[in-house]
Amino acid sequence: MATVELLFSALPEHVRTARLVAAAVARRAGVDEAVLDEVRLAVGEACSRAVSLHAGQGISTPVKVILTEDEKKFSIEVADDAPHPVVAVATAGSAGAAASAARSASGGAPAVAGPDEGEDDMGLAVISGLVDDVEVTAGEFGGLIRMSWPTTVPPVVS
Repeated sequence: MATVELLFSALPEHVRTARLVAAAVARRAGVDEAVLDEVRLAVGEACSRAVSLHAGQGISTPVKVILTEDEKKFSIEVADDAPHPVVAVATAGSAGAAASAARSASGGAPAVAGPDEGEDDMGLAVISGLVDDVEVTAGEFGGLIRMSWPTTVPPVVS
């Protein structure tokens, strides 16, 4: 199991770098070429969401991206350090359900309060449309989006 860890300052200009690294590692891990655009877009959405949460709450810690290749799947985790008022969990392609689950747990209040709440929900909806296997968690110490794709070809060995 190979792992790549990327930490970047929570600035929008670094999201592109995260997307490029994710696509390169996914290709090397054996993710089907037809899916690489989805990997890039999903990572871009997840990283943009993390950058936005950090900026909106004045958090200076870096955004963390962990890329892991296994024999049969390639996984990406994007972590933010922004406190979320409610713990929400969504799995297996139901990222859009994360907001609903969080609203239910909080009696109808949004999972991520603030002016970017609609953008946050939209980003999660885009991710859930791109990734079949996704898990979103959020709590008082930050949030995490886990995404994975099957590998269909043997990994590139150099």
